[in-house]
Amino acid sequence: MSDNVHPFPFRPALCAIALVAALAACRREPPPTERPPEPQAQAHTGLRDAIQAPQDKAHGVEKTVQDAADRQQAEIDAAEGG
Repeated sequence: MSDNVHPFPFRPALCAIALVAALAACRREPPPTERPPEPQAQAHTGLRDAIQAPQDKAHGVEKTVQDAADRQQAEIDAAEGG
C-alpha cells in the first residue's frame, strides 16, 4: 500500500487558496476616474419633447396675453387723455 502514496498529497485548502489568488490576479481594473465619461447619444428625445412642448406653448400664450394687456392699457391711457 505504501507504493500508491503520491509525493505531493492533494490538499483542498491549498487548491482553494491558489484558485482565489488566480481569480484575483485576473480581475479587470476599473476605468480611470480622472477622465469624464463619454457623452451619450441623445436617445430619449421623445419624452423630453413631450415635456417641453406644453412649456413652449405656454410661453407663446403668455406672450400673446401680455401683448393684449399692453394694447388694452395703451387704449385706456389714450381714452383718458394721458
